[in-house]
Amino acid sequence: MAEADPQKTFNVHEAKTNLSKLMDRAHAGEEIILAKAGSPWAKIVPIEPTPRPKRVPGGLKLTGPIPDSVWFDPMPEEELALWEGKGPDKFSL
Repeated sequence: MAEADPQKTFNVHEAKTNLSKLMDRAHAGEEIILAKAGSPWAKIVPIEPTPRPKRVPGGLKLTGPIPDSVWFDPMPEEELALWEGKGPDKFSL
């Protein structure tokens, strides 16, 4: 096995302490070698981003029209009073 670059080789203790920084370096394109007892053991490498599927309009299919009464019915007076802060201080169940 080829000798690892000392600038990119970290023992397990260093790697645990600086994992976030090592991940940032790997994300930037660097390959990081993790060593155990001085010998190369594992590698942190950047991964290729997964392409997201392109959105296609019209994916939601309605089964029928939504009646206007669902959205535009007047609110009952008791509920309207609660929304306006004019309701009772205590609620009873």
